[in-house]
Amino acid sequence: MMNVEGSLLSHLVELRTRVIRILAGILLGFLPCAVYARELYTLLAQPLLEKLPQGGQMIATDVATPFFVPMKVAMMLAFVITLPHTLYQLWAFVAPGLYAHEKRLALPLVMVSSLLFLFGMSFAYFAVLPLVFEFITYFAPEGVAVMTDIGKYVSFVLSMFFAFGITFEVPVLVLVLVRTGVISIQKLKEIRPYVVVGAFVLAAIVTPPDVISQFMLAVPLLLLYELGIFVAAFTIKKQQEAAKSEVAMKTENEQTDNTDVSQKKD
Repeated sequence: MMNVEGSLLSHLVELRTRVIRILAGILLGFLPCAVYARELYTLLAQPLLEKLPQGGQMIATDVATPFFVPMKVAMMLAFVITLPHTLYQLWAFVAPGLYAHEKRLALPLVMVSSLLFLFGMSFAYFAVLPLVFEFITYFAPEGVAVMTDIGKYVSFVLSMFFAFGITFEVPVLVLVLVRTGVISIQKLKEIRPYVVVGAFVLAAIVTPPDVISQFMLAVPLLLLYELGIFVAAFTIKKQQEAAKSEVAMKTENEQTDNTDVSQKKD
């Protein structure tokens, strides 16, 4: 009983250490970003500012909003910059409980997950947001001044970044599920129709009520799902070939040893 309690306590201490390191990393990343918080917000607001009609502008309805919103943007950027460090700390916490082949897989997944999340955010910023804002401003009735609160704008953009960042993690999720034996590749192929429906339902929930943004989330999700199946099948095939090669080499070595023993007896 004492061993179990001691093990649990050591795990909690290790978890606390990893969480402190994650928060410290984010804080260190936040400090330089906070210096350029105003410029970062201007850059973030660019997709909307470019689509506003002439004379259109953004507004701040709360007293402290002009300060806190740029700081929120700086914190978001700090989180993205330090994401590899965050994922590494999480990996280091669970690594002692993993097998050797799982450890070899986990570290590359940390780096790939970071890159895919960044790609998802970039896709939202450069491709999705300009089209969404152009669609919204185009349908604004004549005589209506298109203006939005900067706090609501940042919340909207962050939700889009998170949605597309998570969407781009689908290949990693599929690969992990297959490699851990939770689901087979054949089953993933069988549930394609349900995935298609689920992708469009999810896109309708997390994106604005326009067809463009829904398609621009659902279609990449489906393509990334297929990419995940392909990568998982490829890695499984390589793993099987390596296992066969190892068995063949072991058999060959055993035959060689048996031959040597027979020759010595003769």
